[in-house]
Amino acid sequence: MRGWLIGCGVALILLGVLWPLITGLGLGRLPGDIAIHRRGFSLYVPITTCILLSILLSLILRWLRK
Repeated sequence: MRGWLIGCGVALILLGVLWPLITGLGLGRLPGDIAIHRRGFSLYVPITTCILLSILLSLILRWLRK
């Protein structure tokens, strides 16, 4: 369990460091991502981006298990 938590932490750190590169590729502004901007309020719900990253991560993990 400890190794799994450390792995998740490292993955989150890498995601944070690589985020400028990821947004440069267009992830985060895909059709289906919801962005609402009002005066003094901003809401962003990256539904499509999360689904795409989930599929990609699932494929990578399945490939690593074999």
